[in-house]
Amino acid sequence: MVAIIVATTIDPASINPATALLAMHGWLPGPSLFQDIKSFSNQNVRLLQHNKSIVEEDDLDRHWEEATGEVVDEVIFFSKHTAVSNRPALTVHPIGVPHLREGDVPPQGGRPGWAALPDPRIGPWLRLLKKVAQSHNLVPEFEITLEATHHGPITNKPTLFLEIGSTDEYWKRQDAAQVIALLVWEGLGLGGGDAVGNWGRENDKNKVLLGIGGGHYAPRHMDIVVKDGVWVGHLLSGYSLPMEDPSQSKVNGNTDGIGGTWRESIKVAFEATKSAFPGGEVLAHLDHKSFKSWQKNAITAFLGEQNIKIGKPNDFI
Repeated sequence: MVAIIVATTIDPASINPATALLAMHGWLPGPSLFQDIKSFSNQNVRLLQHNKSIVEEDDLDRHWEEATGEVVDEVIFFSKHTAVSNRPALTVHPIGVPHLREGDVPPQGGRPGWAALPDPRIGPWLRLLKKVAQSHNLVPEFEITLEATHHGPITNKPTLFLEIGSTDEYWKRQDAAQVIALLVWEGLGLGGGDAVGNWGRENDKNKVLLGIGGGHYAPRHMDIVVKDGVWVGHLLSGYSLPMEDPSQSKVNGNTDGIGGTWRESIKVAFEATKSAFPGGEVLAHLDHKSFKSWQKNAITAFLGEQNIKIGKPNDFI
C-alpha cells in the first residue's frame, strides 16, 4: 500500500512544499506516469509532479495502480488557497461536488453528484498542522483551518487537500511550504515516528463527524475537530445544501415539497464518509444557527428517514 502526494509545477503553493519535502532524506526518482508526470519514492510514499491545474488530473490513483501494480491507500494534494479576505491561511479539507446535478459543469473539477472518500487523517492532521505552524511561528499570522468539501479532481481512494493561502505573497512563502512539508513528513511517519491519523481496527466504533451547514470554514465544526481524538469526514457548507423554499413546505416538517439537491448531497457525503471509516459510527453535526427553522426541520427529518444519527459536540470527544 502506498500514499500518493500530488503537486503541480504551475502553482508555487503546490511545488514549494513538494520541493521542501523532496529535500528531506530518503527520496529516489521513480517511474514516469505518462510523459509529463514525474515521480519520486520514499518508503511507502510516492510524490507525483505534473504541470496542469491541480484539479484537472483525474484518477491519478487508478492510473498509478495500473502503471506500477502498487495499491494506493490515499491521495494528498498540495495546492494554493484563494479567499476574498486575502487572509493568510493553511487549510485542510475533503473534496467533492455532491450538490451539483448531472449536466452541471463543475467549476473546479470533480464530477456532479460525487464526493471523494475523505481521508481519515483530516482531523488529526489539522491538529498536527496547528502544532507545527505554531512551532515555526506562523501562528497567529496564518489561520489554521478546515475548509468545507469542494472541488475536484476525481479520485477513488481517501483524499485530502493541503493548501496555502490566500494571495501570491503567501503562496510563495518558503516558511509556509516548509510547515506543509513537515506536516506530511511527520504525519506519514517518514521520519521514523508513528504515522498520525491512521484509521484501523483499534478505532472501531469511534464516532466520525459529518458536518452539515455553516460557512466555508466550518467554524462550528472546527470547534469540535480541534479537540484531540476527533475524527471528521465530509463538511457540507450551506452552498452544498441547495434548498428551494416553497411556502407550503414549511409546515409540519414535510420535506417532500422542498426542492434542491440537498438530500442527494447529504446522502453522497454520508456514504463516502462511512466508506472511508469502516467500523466507525458517522454522526451528523449540524450548525444550527446557520439554518432557518424550516431548513433545520427538513434536514433533521431527512436524517431521521435515512437513519443518520445527529450528534452533539460532546458525542465526538
